[in-house]
Amino acid sequence: MKKVGIILLCMIMPVATAFAEQAKTLSVDVLWQLSRIGNPTISPNGDYIIAPVTTYDVPEDKGSTQLWLFDKEGNSQRPITAQGMRVSEPTFSPDSNTLAFISKRDKDEAGQVYLLPMNGPGEAQRLTDVPSGAFGLKWVGEHIYFISSVFPGKNWDEIAEQLKADKDNKVSAHQWNALPYSSFDHWLDEDREAHVFRIPAKGGDIEPITQPLNKQLPRSSQSASSYDIDPAERFIAFNSNGWDNQVDAKIDIFFAKIGSGKVENLTPNNQAPDANPTFSPDGKTLAFTRQSIQGFYADTAKLILLDVNKRSEKVIAKDWDRSVSRFVWTPDSKGFYAAIDDAATSRIFHIDAKNGKVKAITKETNFGKPALANDGTLVAANDSFTYPARLVKINSRNGSSTRLDSFNDEILADIDMGTYESVTYKGYNDQDIQMWVHYPPGFDRSKKYPLMMLIHGGPHNAISNGFHYRWNAQTFASWGYVTAWPNFHGSNSFGQDFADSINPDWKNKSLEDVFKATEWFKQKDWIDNERLVAGGASYGGYLTSIILGQKEQPFNALFIHAAVYNMYSQMAADFSVHSPRFGNYWDNPEIYQSISPHYYAENFNTPTLVVHGQLDYRVPVGQGFELFRTLQTRGVESKMIYFPDENHWIMKPNNSIYWYNQVEQWMTRFAEPGAK
Repeated sequence: MKKVGIILLCMIMPVATAFAEQAKTLSVDVLWQLSRIGNPTISPNGDYIIAPVTTYDVPEDKGSTQLWLFDKEGNSQRPITAQGMRVSEPTFSPDSNTLAFISKRDKDEAGQVYLLPMNGPGEAQRLTDVPSGAFGLKWVGEHIYFISSVFPGKNWDEIAEQLKADKDNKVSAHQWNALPYSSFDHWLDEDREAHVFRIPAKGGDIEPITQPLNKQLPRSSQSASSYDIDPAERFIAFNSNGWDNQVDAKIDIFFAKIGSGKVENLTPNNQAPDANPTFSPDGKTLAFTRQSIQGFYADTAKLILLDVNKRSEKVIAKDWDRSVSRFVWTPDSKGFYAAIDDAATSRIFHIDAKNGKVKAITKETNFGKPALANDGTLVAANDSFTYPARLVKINSRNGSSTRLDSFNDEILADIDMGTYESVTYKGYNDQDIQMWVHYPPGFDRSKKYPLMMLIHGGPHNAISNGFHYRWNAQTFASWGYVTAWPNFHGSNSFGQDFADSINPDWKNKSLEDVFKATEWFKQKDWIDNERLVAGGASYGGYLTSIILGQKEQPFNALFIHAAVYNMYSQMAADFSVHSPRFGNYWDNPEIYQSISPHYYAENFNTPTLVVHGQLDYRVPVGQGFELFRTLQTRGVESKMIYFPDENHWIMKPNNSIYWYNQVEQWMTRFAEPGAK
């Protein structure tokens, strides 16, 4: 570690301020002014396109979501729900005349199903009054289906009484007799189960669908993708745990005739997850995704087609080395459109259901899950490093897109985004590594700039060409840094072997990739080798902690957010990283000892900013405090920022602004921003 002179903050701030004043850049304040468009839905007849749009009131520190209606020619846009509330899951009726959605209004204690007419004037009317709330919405035939987390054996009135009693109870204790006990940022109540229900779209009694089958949806998380109903409303296919072990659940797909009371496990022999059950429009085929390696969440997901009558299944595009996800059937039941991560870009693909032929429709920038009408109109959200999500209509023949919205144009009109490019360098074992490089506004190759090396999380979540609000590389670059996102070994979207290459050794290949990326920059005339900093979150925080423990490393200062620092105490998390696949630390202690950052603490001597949130149950907050105490005990200059009301991510507007500003101040102390 090179010696770093300490520069007083008051001496360096005018430099950063002067740089910012050269142009209006994508600051954190601008980020929170932007409207955020979610994935769209389109009516079956293609006449209506709906997308949720979220805006934030920074002084009030809260956001609200409205549903907006768009014309498929891009001629108009207007809100169809009121400001100041949250709405989600817009879902059209089969005849396209009515929109269902989830909202919490007036005296609602939980989210309920509301209906809004599309072919005439009228206000949204509440359909359900479910005390435990409704989510996971689908509209099939004459019914609206939803998920609710209920107390088994209790009717709706008794559930309401139980919820009120729990709310009024002065005892704050939670109790568990088995896993799972948490998921990301919330505790799980083991006395409740998530089940599918339905209600007639015209109103009436609520009918339980999965409760009579004695099979609940996966305990840790559920959504509309956890189940599907065939178009004739005869059958349900849904996810549930296929064995009694709740510690390492085996997610299978179950199949039942609605009302029969009998259920069949369609995937008993696969130990890894089978997910996303989706019936074809003609009802003859059930599509779903299948992974093969238990305990490896980035295992390549293959698309399986099951003949509903014959119960025969086939794998399509089985030799394609990409994971199938976010797919929709074409109206003729002959294929799919899907948003698939491919070489660090989320592209729209077409997959032929008969021969498995795969065709890339889009190219350079990210697209979200597509929505498809019966007339072939294909829409999706599209974003890139230099613009937030936009609503677009996609030409399925050539991949060209037509923008349908005008959100954020005024805000971004005079913003200098800087530029970016994709480069390839030689990493571990001289293998090609893709990396995104972001240049600050006004970048001048005749001058020298500091480098901020960003290390992504996951570890398998490759950074793709999209707009990131929590870690925005263009925002970091706007401070006066060249910013890098290398997609090191372990990153998804580059094939199975590349993604799985770091298991169980999380440490060495990715570390060498980051160091070689830094060497690549150090060879550039426009990088100042005396001004190098780095940081990451989650696995990125883990790998930054590994860098911290190296005897020799090139960075002046580090930023470590929500890091897996101690592989042993990570057992306190909502899941244990290596246990399901490679055994627990008492079975294979050498794995954990060789890769756990805390074993390298004797080498810690780099100034480090540590950040963690109390509500982070994916990487519990103790990890951050362990790291900070170790740094302080070793006399390393360090700072701990603790958020009592944030989870794995910093989500609230004012906390996010504070976070960005603190990161900027820390990096500025040890690597002066701007050109020299």
